[in-house]
Amino acid sequence: MSLRIYGNRQLKTLPGKETRPTSARVREAVFNIWQGEIAGCRWLDLCAGTGSMGAEALCRGASLVVGIEQSSRACATIQENWQQVANAEQELRVLRGDIVQQLKTLTGKQFDRIYFDPPYASGLYQPVLEAIAHYQLLDPSGEIAVEHASQGWTPPEIPDWEVCREKLYGNTSLTFYRIRSEGSGADKGDEEQYNS
Repeated sequence: MSLRIYGNRQLKTLPGKETRPTSARVREAVFNIWQGEIAGCRWLDLCAGTGSMGAEALCRGASLVVGIEQSSRACATIQENWQQVANAEQELRVLRGDIVQQLKTLTGKQFDRIYFDPPYASGLYQPVLEAIAHYQLLDPSGEIAVEHASQGWTPPEIPDWEVCREKLYGNTSLTFYRIRSEGSGADKGDEEQYNS
């Protein structure tokens, strides 16, 4: 099985339900929202699956892409996909294992854009977002996009962070966080709805 990304490039995917690639519609939406912010950025792909989001970031000029994924089969696929689209100047790393433990190994690094798409019922949202905040992995001017089910999800409250936009795409939603700056207010009005 394969999927296509930016520039009509083809990526490998894993058979079965071990990974669940972000839909083309949501993928396109993320990169439209962050248009102009990807070239030269440091990108972190959490619960990377087949690595489609990181591959898109590489295709659009990210300087560094790091992925964390628990499945060893998926990690091999991510590595292959990323090497296929990366150029010699781009740096990429795939880390296998428990996501919170792997985040700790990134202490001292910061990322401009973070994409987090765990299994929706995994219970990972709060501990992972807290770990990102604790290890200060988000650049002060960066953003995190969190993919989740549209129904029954409450954005975890993270000290010193704010929700800056929320988007709805049928059964899937995205919530974007940034580090709160003095005098900034969350833009709750920035909500789009797309009916399936």
